[in-house]
Amino acid sequence: MDKIFINTRIAQLILLQRIDLASSFLIRMRKLFGRKFFTKFVSKYLINPEQIGKRYINDMEEEYKNISSYYDFNNKNILSIGPGVGGLELVINKKNDVNRFSLIDKNYISEKVVYGWDFKNSEAYNDLDLVQTFLTKNGVSKKKINIFDFDKDEFPLEDFNIIISLFSLDYHYSYELYSDYFKKIMKNDTILIFDTIRPQYFESLFNSVKIIKTIDNSVHKSSRIICSGAK
Repeated sequence: MDKIFINTRIAQLILLQRIDLASSFLIRMRKLFGRKFFTKFVSKYLINPEQIGKRYINDMEEEYKNISSYYDFNNKNILSIGPGVGGLELVINKKNDVNRFSLIDKNYISEKVVYGWDFKNSEAYNDLDLVQTFLTKNGVSKKKINIFDFDKDEFPLEDFNIIISLFSLDYHYSYELYSDYFKKIMKNDTILIFDTIRPQYFESLFNSVKIIKTIDNSVHKSSRIICSGAK
């Protein structure tokens, strides 16, 4: 992909959301001074936005290669849950003629980075105004974007062809937070792609569950699955 628009504030969000993009220097700073100091100071003032942006888009290109092998995004309505700043959506838009993107995420930055399982989905590292800026500055039409605050907005009730949630739904917080909502919007041909730490659990909820990627080299192992045909 061509060089993208990115600024320091957007780069900070990306780094807090995806700590694996940090340089060895930043990792040492986090270990030395702690996560709160890392969030409040290091991630704001000691980062290289262009470098983080390049690494981020390279990662999103790889994610796109993985899921696009199984699904065609052209002329589709896509719901993204926990999309971060929208890098995957940007790549999808560059390579396809998508009808519309709807994005649901939190809209605040927690005091310190805390990764792991959270039943209440209380941790957050995002700014939805910056998500809008990142997408539109990088060529996604405003008409294609609908962004929803998880804590304040009503979720969109419309037909979606595909729902995507990479390293968010059932990876950091329980699927059950969205299960009632999904029952309202998922049709027989709607597909749901997400990373989970318990892939076998979803065989009782969907007629089709396919593992398309297994991740063993992270803090907690997970599988990327495609689900369809809710029971």
